[in-house]
Amino acid sequence: MPWIIPIKELKNTSEISDMCHGMNEPIYITKNGYGDMVIMSMENYEAMVRQISVYRDIELSEMQIANKQVKDARSALEEMRTKYGL
Repeated sequence: MPWIIPIKELKNTSEISDMCHGMNEPIYITKNGYGDMVIMSMENYEAMVRQISVYRDIELSEMQIANKQVKDARSALEEMRTKYGL
């Protein structure tokens, strides 16, 4: 379940930091009762960015397959051997 806290509680920086590192979810910050910001630990942020990068690579691969921009492994290896003299 997500944590939602008002912006005035950001004064307790040490407590907020402990909360961010103690959970694997972002903390939602509200201002005047409306969503304003999201905070999370650096570790969780970096993991999320890596996951998004993998999803983008998968999406690109699927688009290449759909557009028939693929080669079979044997011809790709042969091209590399020829190019690099292997």
